[in-house]
Amino acid sequence: MRCPQCGTRDTRVVDSRDLDDAQTIRRRRECPACSTRFTTYERVEAARLVVLKRDGSRQDFDREKVRVGLLKALQKRPVTLDRVEAAVDEIDAQLRSHGAAEVPSTEIGRLATEALRELDQLAYIRFASVYHAYDDIETLQREVDRLIRQRE
Repeated sequence: MRCPQCGTRDTRVVDSRDLDDAQTIRRRRECPACSTRFTTYERVEAARLVVLKRDGSRQDFDREKVRVGLLKALQKRPVTLDRVEAAVDEIDAQLRSHGAAEVPSTEIGRLATEALRELDQLAYIRFASVYHAYDDIETLQREVDRLIRQRE
């Protein structure tokens, strides 16, 4: 692993531990040349997953896009980054568990809305209002009423 400070290729592992999901390893490294310490994360590279977009185009699945979408909806909401990462991991795992090489973008959107419904209901409404492109305020009101009924 190359040192981010000086670029030396020969760094050593100081500490290594599994994260909660047991699929990621966190390693603390140290550069012998400049003594900089830094953290790396190792994750098994899964099979390539292609997203089939609504317009018929295809693109590689990008976990970061899912993460950014969730974070936008959760902006200024009391949800920890760990919970967001866990939600992204769960969405990724569910998509890959089907065993298909292609997944429709609508499935990713559905899984993201489900995750947000569990994380924060206001963030869920934010995301759903954009994702579902509600035509009018009445449709949005029905969705809010449905959430209230589920909560009671």
